[in-house]
Parts: sequence; structure tokens; C-alpha cells
Amino acid sequence: MGGLFGVVSKNDCTMDLFFGTDYHSHLGTSRGGMAVWTGAGFNRSIHNIENTQFRTKFENDLSSMSGNMGIGCISDMEAQPLTIYSHLGHYAITTVGRINNIKELASRAFANKYVHFLEMSKGEINPTEMVSSIIDQEKSFKEGIKKVHESIDGSCSMLILTPEGIYAGRDALGRTPLIVGEKDGAYCISSESCAFPNLGYQLKHELGPGEIVLLTPDGMEKLSPPGDQMKICAFLWVYYGYSSSSYEGMNVESMRYRSGAALARKDNVEVDLVAGVPDSGVAHAIGYSNQSRIPLGRPFIKYTPTWSRSFMPQDQEIRNLVARMKLIPISNLVDNKRILFCDDSIVRGTQLRETAELLYNCNAKEVHMRSACPPLLYGCKYLNFSRSRSELDLAARKAILEIEGNQPTSFDEYTDENTQKHTCMVDCIRKRLNLTSLRYQSLNDMIEAIGLPSDKICTYCWSGKE
Repeated sequence: MGGLFGVVSKNDCTMDLFFGTDYHSHLGTSRGGMAVWTGAGFNRSIHNIENTQFRTKFENDLSSMSGNMGIGCISDMEAQPLTIYSHLGHYAITTVGRINNIKELASRAFANKYVHFLEMSKGEINPTEMVSSIIDQEKSFKEGIKKVHESIDGSCSMLILTPEGIYAGRDALGRTPLIVGEKDGAYCISSESCAFPNLGYQLKHELGPGEIVLLTPDGMEKLSPPGDQMKICAFLWVYYGYSSSSYEGMNVESMRYRSGAALARKDNVEVDLVAGVPDSGVAHAIGYSNQSRIPLGRPFIKYTPTWSRSFMPQDQEIRNLVARMKLIPISNLVDNKRILFCDDSIVRGTQLRETAELLYNCNAKEVHMRSACPPLLYGCKYLNFSRSRSELDLAARKAILEIEGNQPTSFDEYTDENTQKHTCMVDCIRKRLNLTSLRYQSLNDMIEAIGLPSDKICTYCWSGKE
């Protein structure tokens, strides 16, 4: 998905920028970057973080970076922030989102014969460079950001660092958050509010969909008002978001407690222990345990000194290996026990099958699984969640193919939990994962646990509806 952090200060901002960006490390897998305005130009650093953490790569850069304004990012794929010279001046830019029509936009740009794009690996165009080229067609950064929102198919939130301050624009439908923090002598803007407390910031303003602001060391100026429509990504609460973050006033950890409780209220399974798959499944399990009064335990412990999250490696086979190696069982908590474990979601199902096998190898009597969201049937069109995987790799799609013999023209009966086809799909997934029982969260219960009106939440990857 990726995350953004920026600081404007009356003093040097480098340490706040470093730690604030580092607090977004759970959101990306590929590149980390920071750019600081020195007063005479930009000092920029970008590193590959596929096989190491952001902090270890950037600690040595701090001594050479100094300035009172800066932006940073954790990126899914492209190197950023980029530094740009244009008729708008010298600036640095970083983005989060997804551009589905990037080839079409490139073709339009080539029509004027004065534009070119640097090639990334695999012949792709850097999406952030495309965004900057659209901005540079306009007379101001404000109009440029609005032009980006009008032009792209997908989503794009961005920070633009200029000598006068940071321009911030949340994507047109607010699929990803941007939150302004304030402390004496400084302002920050962040994808995650979890970056605020330890750096001394207090919540000042959460940008609305499509809203544009300018941050300077002296304050915040609202340049363009928010739109009326919002479709914030539900996966921020279910999985991606950090537990201590809040979006639209709704805390992630609290949502997961409510989600687990909703799963328990509809369940009648008899088990000895409830557990969560670390990390995001743990809070859902706490909610389930509190509601059901079934004891909560940790039958496996996550080994974190090397890989903090198993999606970090770029290669899928390595991800599977890491997922298997990072969970260490505690055999005496599993032996002859009926275990129910909660997880945020089932994507391919590979990791969950191996988790079940881990428990069976420790002599678990039964292994039950509860997913905190409905079956994933569609790849995300708006963010980089599941960007590299085919929809046909999704566990639900594999089950449907097994049931139908081909992919049907409509999945409506499979998205409706009250149909026979939905039941058959879930049972097919259960058998493939070698589980005693499997249940998914209902879409309505997931939305209710988030606490926002359903028309403000994007649920495309479950419902297929925009």
C-alpha cells in the first residue's frame, strides 16, 4: 500500500522525519525514501528495504541531512521521493495509490513531443513521475493536484515539498488517509496517526476526500475543500493499519475487538483455546475471546528479529518460507486441544494451511479458523494491495473454479453468505486448508465494526461493487 510522512518546522526536522517515516514501515515492501529542503536545495536519500528495515538503512544518512522541512515515504514498488525541476519551480514529490490508466496518460503526454519518462524495472513508468508530469501541465500546485485527481483511474494521495512548504492532497475519494499533526513550532502530515504520540504531535486536522492543504512552519492553509463522496479502504482497519492508528475517528485496535466479538456472537463451536495469528489477527482473537468467554492463548509465537511481516519479501516462495519459519509453536498449549484461531483474511490460503499443519504436528485435536473479513473475490483496483497477484490465485476463486469447472460470469451468489453456493465455496476452502471448521465475517458485521456509514467504505475486493 505505502505510507507518507512530512514535517515543516521552525527548527531542524530531520529526526522527526526519520522516525515518522519509520512508523510507516508496516505499509510497504520495496523502497524507503526521504527528502529534506536545506534552504539551498534538496538533500535526498532512497534505499531498497526489501531485505532489511527502514531504520537500519537510513541511520547513516542522518548526519548529512539537515533542514526544517522534509517528506518521507515507504513505497510498494517505485523509488521516491522524486526531485523535479519544472516551470513550477524545484520540488520533491511522493505518492501513495495506484494508476490503472498510466499507459493512456503516457500516450497523451507523448502527443506534445516534449515529454519523456525514465524506465523502471520491467519497462514500467514510475507512477510518481507520471503524477509530477500531470501537475507540471498546470499553473499552480493546487491546480496540478486537482488535475491528477481528475485524470487518473485509481487513486493518488501525495505530498509535494517546495521551498515554501508542503502541499498535501488526499486522493479524490479518500481511499487512503492523510492526517495533520501539530506541536509547538512544527506541523506534520502522515498516513498513520500512530506516528504522532511519541513525536509529541496532537491531531489537528484530517484531510477529507480530494482536499488540498499547504503546511508551513507558521501554520496550515486550506487550499481546496473536500468532496462529498468518500470510499476509504476497509482493509486499513481489518489488516493494513497499525493498531494505535485511527482513521475518520475510528481506532484500528477497537475495530478489531468489535470484529472478533461479532464473529463470536454468531458462533457456537466448542473449543478449548482462542488464538490470533500474529500480528493483526491477535486483536480480532481478543474480541472473540472476550465475547465468547473462551480462554485466549498463544499456541504459537512470532519470531520477529529478522522478518517483521511475511509479505515483506518480494518473491512469493520466500514469503511462504518466512511465513512458515516465523511462527514457533508451544507444544504443551496445543497437545490434544481444540484450537480456534482468528486471522485478518484469507488471500491465497498458503500460509494458513501451513499454520494449521503446524498445530496438527503439535497434536492439536481440532483446528478451527475464523476470518475477520468476507472471502476475497476481487483484486484491488484502487491500491497496491494484491497488485502482483492474479485474481485466480485467490483462495475463493480457486474454490469456485473447483465447484464450477470454470469462472462464472457473475459472482453474486458467492458474495451472498445466505446462498448454497457461498456455503459450498467456504467448505471447499476449508477442505483445502485442512481445517475442522471455517467461518468468515459477514460484510455487514465488518462494516458495523468499523463504525462508519457503509457508503463511505470501499468493499470492492469482497463485493465487486464500487
